[in-house]
Amino acid sequence: MGDDVLKLPEWLQRGMADLFPSSNGSNSEQSLQARLTEASRNKEPLRIKLGIDPTGSDIHLGHSILFRKLRAFQDAGHIAVLIIGDFTAQIGDPTGKHKTRKQLSPDEVEKNAKDYLEQLGYGKSKEHALLDFQTEARLEIRRNSEWLRNFDITKIIGLMSHSTVGQMLAKEDFANRYSSGLPIALHEFLYPLLQGYDSVAVNADLELGGTDQKFNVAMGRDMQRIYGKRPQFGLLLPILIGLDGSQKMSKSLGNIVSLKDDPLSMYSKLEKIPDHLVDSYIELLTDIELQSLPSDLREKQKLMALSVTSRLHGLNAAKDAQKNASILVSGKKGLLSDVPEVSLGEITFPVKAFYLVSALGLCASSSEARRQIKGGGVRLDGEKILDPSLEFASKEILIGKVLQLGKKTFRRIST
Repeated sequence: MGDDVLKLPEWLQRGMADLFPSSNGSNSEQSLQARLTEASRNKEPLRIKLGIDPTGSDIHLGHSILFRKLRAFQDAGHIAVLIIGDFTAQIGDPTGKHKTRKQLSPDEVEKNAKDYLEQLGYGKSKEHALLDFQTEARLEIRRNSEWLRNFDITKIIGLMSHSTVGQMLAKEDFANRYSSGLPIALHEFLYPLLQGYDSVAVNADLELGGTDQKFNVAMGRDMQRIYGKRPQFGLLLPILIGLDGSQKMSKSLGNIVSLKDDPLSMYSKLEKIPDHLVDSYIELLTDIELQSLPSDLREKQKLMALSVTSRLHGLNAAKDAQKNASILVSGKKGLLSDVPEVSLGEITFPVKAFYLVSALGLCASSSEARRQIKGGGVRLDGEKILDPSLEFASKEILIGKVLQLGKKTFRRIST
């Protein structure tokens, strides 16, 4: 990144991993600061593109980094253009994949899209939402099927004529698969071309993406140039490392904090992340001034966990979660509030501990529940359960008690 980046506002620089093009000159085609100045002078806000393919049902904190930056642009007076890739999701982004993705049906994509919008804050006040859905003229929600579903074969051939197989194989994921002899389906080459055309369709001034999306974002610039549009800037943000401290946050790796997590689970997970992640989580997931951070690592971590949980669930819920996490982790008895409940309605008594833990959803399987219990990872009201075959004769023994898995998952047992 050039010196031009240093002239950008602090809110825009924060967490930035890459900006392209970046120059030291005043040419608005090469300088984002010049483009911002021009937009302010002409009272024409920039159009900031972020595309999401709803191929799953959950958004996690790793995804939220991009939405937080998009929200920062909204708060600065610019227009967030959120593209729901309902058409491209049926192909699937090949980025980071070692094999061809399963193609989703339109119904699956639409269901996931509705889940995504709810998690982003649709229907909520802007104070408790990742994006501002309330302020007029700050958000456009577009589905790329609007312009892509009517592409005939002539237009698709025209689109493909502007790229070569060599260019596609320069994409790291394709190159790795090709060199390893793994199959690449021809329709996968269409993905970067189609999502690049999205930038043409919405007249994007800037596109947000993770550092793994540079090829796709650059394709958007190429497509705009080919179709006679002013090329967008690409602003890339880091990939968030997950709770395991080593791999990117991913649901398939089980190292995520989901936006759907209740306040206690969210706070507890964040309070226990590896020490070396604390600073990056603060920079990427909060608005805390970096110069005002406490020197004590433990206090810094608690501040981060409280801030993130508060942003998504409100300050009162976050403070309750902080208090309850302290009580539960210490093993002390105490009056707990706002611990999510699980029902015994489907459980037949007597029941063994390993089955109970699995059936209530704290573990994915009975074998995993056995392993967790034997390892001392399961507590009932602060007391360790060490025998997977411990039997509970009736539900009355359990109602009202808190079942705990590790230091991050808590459930109050109800009828």
